[in-house]
Amino acid sequence: MTRVLVVDDSATDRALVRGLLSGKSQWTVQTAADGGEALAQIETARPDVVVTDLQMPRMNGLELVTTIRARHPGVPVILMTAFGSEALAVEALDKGAASYVPKSQLSAKLVNTVEKVVALARADRNYEQLVHCIQRSEFTLSLKNDAALIDPLVELVQQMVGGMEFCDFTERFQIGAALKEALMNALFHGSLELRVEQMQDALNKLRRGEEVSLIKDPRSEPPYRDRRIFVHATLSPDEVRFVIRDQGPGFDVAAVPKAKDPAALEAGQGRGLTIMQSFMDEVIFSEAGNEVTMIKRRSQDT
Repeated sequence: MTRVLVVDDSATDRALVRGLLSGKSQWTVQTAADGGEALAQIETARPDVVVTDLQMPRMNGLELVTTIRARHPGVPVILMTAFGSEALAVEALDKGAASYVPKSQLSAKLVNTVEKVVALARADRNYEQLVHCIQRSEFTLSLKNDAALIDPLVELVQQMVGGMEFCDFTERFQIGAALKEALMNALFHGSLELRVEQMQDALNKLRRGEEVSLIKDPRSEPPYRDRRIFVHATLSPDEVRFVIRDQGPGFDVAAVPKAKDPAALEAGQGRGLTIMQSFMDEVIFSEAGNEVTMIKRRSQDT
């Protein structure tokens, strides 16, 4: 049975979130009215995941994230962000939150986000003995234009960095989230050259775990169908590095939103880049705009 702890000072919002999550029969959902009450519950019975509001009295969501990360590093925290809290959310992602969901999109995205965190924990149990044998790994993949390949690759990388004890559970989830955003960008924006509205629709569906279907699928036409996405990964106990290159025309790197721009969290455009920059230590684009290098270094606290 999966235990989820919901933290929000609003009784109405707590009831709303609990109702959304209680639809999963295998989940037990408990609630807390503030950060202090949440910490007391965690000490008594450790949850599998915490879902918390950012703006609360006594102890806000940022302080709760920091405290949980210090005392219970194996408990991932998902943020619920209200309009106007974007700057605080960016800081919380830097401090160790696993993910976030805007309150305006809870019904569409919250359950799927919690499911991904729970799935990673379940996969840990399945591969625990094998992945702890990994000392270092380097591999190169040539991926065809198929969104179905993204999640298996992300899950594989998460298991490998976990096996090398490179980072804790939350950082594994963050590395996977950054890698997924980079791969989706390479596929939809790079290889398939989708229009902005098409790309955003496809990204939103993929983030929700839905099947991606386009009115006119460009993957079936040249030159799109022949393009590949090249992924070179180097995983070691000290550093994780990904180089992702697509065969699309690239983009104007000068037009990339400012690093960790809070406004990008609510807006669709720039959301993926904000996640990549928040969760990785370095994000470097090539001049042509069709290659990105992402680097995550081992934390001294790990």
